[in-house]
Amino acid sequence: MQSVTLIAVGKLNEAYFSAAAAEYQKRLAAFCRFRMVELPEETISEKNASDAVISKALEKEGDAILAAVPKGAALIALCIEGKLLSSEQLAAEFSRRAVAGNGDVAFVIGSSHGLSPRVKSAAALRLSMSPMTFPHKLARVMLLEQIYRAFSINAGTKYHK
Repeated sequence: MQSVTLIAVGKLNEAYFSAAAAEYQKRLAAFCRFRMVELPEETISEKNASDAVISKALEKEGDAILAAVPKGAALIALCIEGKLLSSEQLAAEFSRRAVAGNGDVAFVIGSSHGLSPRVKSAAALRLSMSPMTFPHKLARVMLLEQIYRAFSINAGTKYHK
């Protein structure tokens, strides 16, 4: 059984996001070993922080992210410049990795400032959900749904129509 880890910077504080995420985590249990890792966002106290301050915060978050990636898991970084995949293509990616014997994956969603260049460089795949910008908390729920949809496609269930 494949292992999927979702590493996210920040917490889901809103009940509606938490409930949606919990529902997809429950559904994923039928298809994979799923684990959620929430990491703290670095505090930037300056209202108009410089690029250097933001870069320093991203590097600290990057250290925590890379330390949280399970050994042997392929890192998939969500970032705006990433590759756009359809649901079927994401399902094929899971399938291809499973057949190749390296099916464990770790998705990462960064903070509101993004991801450190080091995390992006370490990624086996940079994935974009859309050219549009979404709140990171909503993106987390959307990603969970797409992971569930991908496993449903591969299992041949009726969820994906």
